[in-house]
Amino acid sequence: MASHKSALKRIKQTHKRTEQNQVHTTRLRHQIRKFRAALKTKDKPAAQALLKPTVALIDHSVHKGILHPKTAARYKSRLTLAFNALA
Repeated sequence: MASHKSALKRIKQTHKRTEQNQVHTTRLRHQIRKFRAALKTKDKPAAQALLKPTVALIDHSVHKGILHPKTAARYKSRLTLAFNALA
């Protein structure tokens, strides 16, 4: 266990940041799963309603540092292609 005041503070900050990152990651994955489920059932209105919030959440995750920008671009590209294939 850390004994310096600054080290104890860093431990607390890291723990807090880790919890927040897990919350954001979980939220992102659930949103992507919902969108993919709508695609799988070929429910175009539901998929269309979920596309914009999903892309926005992916962009928000990049801003928060949860996803790498290129990973986010790949997700958005593949999800949009899958949505356009429904048409």
